[in-house]
Amino acid sequence: MIIQRDQYVNELLSKRWNGKVKIVTGIRRSGKSFLLSTLYKKRLLEEGVTEDSFIELALDKKVHLKYRNPNELYDYIIQKSQEAGRRFYVFIDEIQLSYKVKNEDVDERLVAEEDREMLYTTFYDILNDLMARSNLDIYVTDSNSKMLSKDIVTNFRDRGTEIRVYPLSFREFYPVSGLEKSDAFEEYLTYGGMPLAVLEANEAEKRKYLKGLHQRVYLKDIVERYRLKDDAVLDALVDALSSAVGSLTNPHNLANAAGTLMRRNTSDHTIKNYLDYLEDSFLFVRALRYDVKGKRYFENTLKYYSIDTGLRNAKLNFRQQEKSHLMENIIFIELLRRGYSVDVGVVQLTAKKDGKKQQSQYEIDFVVNTGREKVYIQSALNVDTEAKKQQETFSLKNSGDFFRKIVITDGNAKPWVDDDGIMYVGIIPFLLGEDL
Repeated sequence: MIIQRDQYVNELLSKRWNGKVKIVTGIRRSGKSFLLSTLYKKRLLEEGVTEDSFIELALDKKVHLKYRNPNELYDYIIQKSQEAGRRFYVFIDEIQLSYKVKNEDVDERLVAEEDREMLYTTFYDILNDLMARSNLDIYVTDSNSKMLSKDIVTNFRDRGTEIRVYPLSFREFYPVSGLEKSDAFEEYLTYGGMPLAVLEANEAEKRKYLKGLHQRVYLKDIVERYRLKDDAVLDALVDALSSAVGSLTNPHNLANAAGTLMRRNTSDHTIKNYLDYLEDSFLFVRALRYDVKGKRYFENTLKYYSIDTGLRNAKLNFRQQEKSHLMENIIFIELLRRGYSVDVGVVQLTAKKDGKKQQSQYEIDFVVNTGREKVYIQSALNVDTEAKKQQETFSLKNSGDFFRKIVITDGNAKPWVDDDGIMYVGIIPFLLGEDL
């Protein structure tokens, strides 16, 4: 079964022949290679591009091992694209496996210590050269084991354009699930959208696969990349983050939580470094807290969300499946997938009590910047009583502005708007829609 990923195929189509390297990034096993070499290539072939117009290399394959040398890679692409008047699509999979090669023509003794990194040729050098050739359209994918995607985007700067690939959205998952909408959502809530997990019919095998991704792929990548001597802290931190998705936290609290799990102490500094590693590998995404009225960010507390609820649940052995937190996680990642900038909102109100001023904070789950406007979103299991409705909308009503306000509830309820102008919609139609 082939799962269509039209959002990314269309994004690639919109960026072709733009004079930049297209960098396909995202968590490992999210389908980056399949997107490029199968789905995108198929669309180009359907448009009339001929098979011999593709130059494809997978640096993780033995047959292409020698092209990890950037000079060999360069020579191969030049040789394959010599025909005059022809344009070629260059697909390089697992580009991070390319190593740097020292330039032996330069006397190292004449080069200042701080400049000696420039003695080496890297794939950045050869791709920056190749992208200047008008007959080449270049695409690369990468994984996390030696060089995370964040580094690639930084090094190419304005000469590279990123296509961030996420695990399957519910809109991609639902057509292949074979389930009724509400049942499909429960499945998605539990097992998430990692493509191979979705295609696995046996639930025991789904669980086994998702658990294995953490230990044999993601954590192993980070340990190898950063040469960590002890992966127990990293493992405990992932457990702590998974347990606390959608909860306010900071490195100090997480250090305490990880220390409790390990029954030994760890430092805030270590935890902060490990949080960066987990973000760089796309396992978790941070959300900053934004003061809606004061228009400033809070420095001390923030939230972390898992890139995929199936991975989160698997790390906790499918315990702690609080639906409200999982819904919030899914909504946050969906908003990022749609290309929005998302913060956690805080409304600060001051009131007098016993003659004294008291300040209280009320949360808006998400402050969404669409590029044209801001939208406030609240995630709620239900608003089936007036008291519950007032609780969920209090912060929205007290934001002090007129931005659009949406409450996303569990289920399949169609959109409706109350007398205060607040929209309510079930999470299923929200996820199956294309926009806000």
